[in-house]
Amino acid sequence: MTTSQPTISTNQTPAGNAMIELTNVGKAYRTDTIETLALQKMNLTVPSGEFLSIMGPSGCGKSTLLNIMGLIDEPSEGTVSLAGQRIEGYNGNAIARFRNEQLGFIFQSFHLINDLSVVDNVELPLLYRRMSGSERKRLSLEALARVGLSNRATHFPNQLSGGQKQRVAIARAIVGKPNIILADEPTGNLDSHMGDEIMDILLKLNEELGTTIVMVTHDERMAKKTHRLVRLSDGERVS
Repeated sequence: MTTSQPTISTNQTPAGNAMIELTNVGKAYRTDTIETLALQKMNLTVPSGEFLSIMGPSGCGKSTLLNIMGLIDEPSEGTVSLAGQRIEGYNGNAIARFRNEQLGFIFQSFHLINDLSVVDNVELPLLYRRMSGSERKRLSLEALARVGLSNRATHFPNQLSGGQKQRVAIARAIVGKPNIILADEPTGNLDSHMGDEIMDILLKLNEELGTTIVMVTHDERMAKKTHRLVRLSDGERVS
């Protein structure tokens, strides 16, 4: 009986202070009759503390790239390192624990559970950690305070505006104090005023906490507020 290979191994030679490093990453989706290349030979290094935006037309591979960084999808080729750890496989308890401790996710559609209160939604990532209920509640309220929603802790998602829902989603993403936040169109469902408020929160998190943020966006105005912009086209990096 063979032993399974570990899903995470320490990268002994990280590139400087790289928080995210992709080397020759490719992703192909195959059927019996066709192969679709979503990403091709993607090389990208994101230093610790950088706020990076990714832009490109629909279908260019932006979400695929974010999913690979978030350990949701596995590359067909190439290597991925996060926080100095080379990712060897995308399944198993070790990966789930790493994702829970190192990564925070923000989605365009919020993905809140309507039957749970705001504070209970924020607390969800902490349920997979060994800590008391009182500690989970304290951290959740602390995260809500950071996004300016302390007075909405006992409300439910259907009692909130779109901008408030996204603030709850940000609080949920940061409650576990991750090193990396991955945001997929975080202002896409919001008007320009609410979008600016959400961007201000993300910029403040980046500046004050040093959180590394990678954001996919279609909004050039939002992208220009970040440290760096990477453009994709047909699965390849073009700038």
